[in-house]
Amino acid sequence: MTLDTDNILKALEVVCDPEIPTVSIVDLGIITGIQCNGNSVHVTMTPTFVGCPAIDVMKQGVADVLQTITDSFSIDVNYDIPWDSNRISEKGRKALKDFGLAPPPTYDLVLDLQVLHQVACPYCNSKNTEMQTPFGPTLCRSIHYCHSCLQAFEQFKPV
Repeated sequence: MTLDTDNILKALEVVCDPEIPTVSIVDLGIITGIQCNGNSVHVTMTPTFVGCPAIDVMKQGVADVLQTITDSFSIDVNYDIPWDSNRISEKGRKALKDFGLAPPPTYDLVLDLQVLHQVACPYCNSKNTEMQTPFGPTLCRSIHYCHSCLQAFEQFKPV
């Protein structure tokens, strides 16, 4: 395999978020930088939230993939530029919905917090929903209820 950004990104697509196994960390936008220099690869990761409990598992997944490609690699977790939900790819948004999580809406420049209250149900697509609590099982999720299909569901929070 040629060591270039595209090939490394493609290889890292097998590393999934341990809390949402249907979506890769590439599609979540957690891989925020790849530098290739000869046989050496440097990967930068930015977790969805500071203190994300899954970052070490994801970092190990990246290391496991890189070990199959090269003997010379490094991985940094970086918080200089915060992660935002606009980094999630369309493939990632579909994977979140397929998992039963409402994907966050994209936004321009400023996030309107009203989007937390206008969430389409991932099961029936109804917007007749209500946020029950902004505090889900992880920092990146909120809990909602759909009055149309009577399902509780989580939304991957827009940030």
